[in-house]
Amino acid sequence: MPDEPKTLDPAARPATTVGDSPAPDRDRPAGTAPRDTEATKVTPTTPATPGASAAPGTPAAPAVPVHRRVLVPVVLGLVLAALNLRPAITSLGALLEEVSEGLHMSGSVAGVLTSVPPLCFAVFGITAPRLARRFGPAAVVCAGMAAIFAGLVLRPLAGGTAAFLAASALALMGIAVSNVLMPVIVKRYFPDRVGTMTGLYSMALALGTSVAAAATVPMTDALGGDWRLGLGVWAVLAALAVLPWLPLLRDRDGGRAGASRTDNGASRTGAGSPRMDTGAPRTEAKAPAQAAAPRVTRSRTAWALGAFFGLQATGAYITMGWMPQIFRDAGVPASTAGVLLAVTMVMGVPLAFVIPRLATRMKTQGPIVVALALCGLGGYTGLFLAPAAGAWIWAVLLGVSNCAFPLALTMIGLRSRTGAGVVRLSAFAQSVGYLISIPGPLLVGVLYQHSGGWGLPIALMGGLMVPQMIVGILAGRDRTVEDEC
Repeated sequence: MPDEPKTLDPAARPATTVGDSPAPDRDRPAGTAPRDTEATKVTPTTPATPGASAAPGTPAAPAVPVHRRVLVPVVLGLVLAALNLRPAITSLGALLEEVSEGLHMSGSVAGVLTSVPPLCFAVFGITAPRLARRFGPAAVVCAGMAAIFAGLVLRPLAGGTAAFLAASALALMGIAVSNVLMPVIVKRYFPDRVGTMTGLYSMALALGTSVAAAATVPMTDALGGDWRLGLGVWAVLAALAVLPWLPLLRDRDGGRAGASRTDNGASRTGAGSPRMDTGAPRTEAKAPAQAAAPRVTRSRTAWALGAFFGLQATGAYITMGWMPQIFRDAGVPASTAGVLLAVTMVMGVPLAFVIPRLATRMKTQGPIVVALALCGLGGYTGLFLAPAAGAWIWAVLLGVSNCAFPLALTMIGLRSRTGAGVVRLSAFAQSVGYLISIPGPLLVGVLYQHSGGWGLPIALMGGLMVPQMIVGILAGRDRTVEDEC
């Protein structure tokens, strides 16, 4: 392989401007710099070391040469991290009755426990950009996996409700920051494969969700029926997820260098500029990046994306929390109702890989938004009219509809062209989205209790598909937050 050039050839410049034109950037033509040997303009004061990368606040991926020996732990880390982003939640849901009895929780406390995840995602997720800017996103994800491991180890040891909630919050804190930084890691290390890599970790996330929901109870039975062992066993998977990120901890130093007071000559775009730098060191480059950071709140696309993320999360949490009860009240056996939920969850495994790749090849993602929303409307209509007769069809349709989650993650990467924009947009959209999703499951429970049936709650679920479709179309337009700011 020839030596990498010190400066970028002008012909290769468009390939490093990530997000400006999604489809060409994802399918880079021959002649431009390949992903694993992508060179940067480097001055003598900034050596191009493998694994170093710019910190949030600067365009990350084009600013570093990424080698295959770095990409291997990143890919493995992404997959293992994604597998750990939901078992702490779905394993508890499977054993909620046993946990409530073991810790003498009241019904209201157990109900609040089901609303803790989105609250923690919103509160802790907003801290991810600052942490990533200080330590680098890879180091923060590594710490997030360690927090999940610690929370899952401590939770079974809790002797009371307060300690159990605190341990759960620790694990959820790790999940929250990792949730936000997954799109940032993808944008940073795989700028020309956003759809593929987003699909890969979204598929792993869906797999972890469904496996934890389906396997927790059988594993608990195999371990003697102790719910503490049934919950604690998932700490093993979290421990494995820490390991691939350890070689990437040095990225923290690269992040600090990239966030230094000078640009040090790195080839990068400004916060809102699609053009490459001329190569001379610039001391003013950090100022535009910092000035652009708070402006994400002024972007209509950012607000639309936050609303879309919140509405799809609302539907997902309602489905996970209430769909089995809907089927059981319709006369479906309890065991079959659990399998139907597993079918809904497992639909995300193949589609989470296909949808992001399709989305990055489209100029706008509105058609995918509409298709997923129509599947949701069809599923809820079926639940309203004939929940038991077409149970398997409705479960499949709702599973397809829930794949709006990987689509939302993909759009976060597509709606910003810079590393700074992705980290800010990811934190903003997910924090706003999870705040929006908190009341949904509680409201469904209240309507069910006061109406005495599922007609009104299901009508609410189906009705939410309409605003989700509208804001999704707005979020899927071909533009970036840097342009709007």
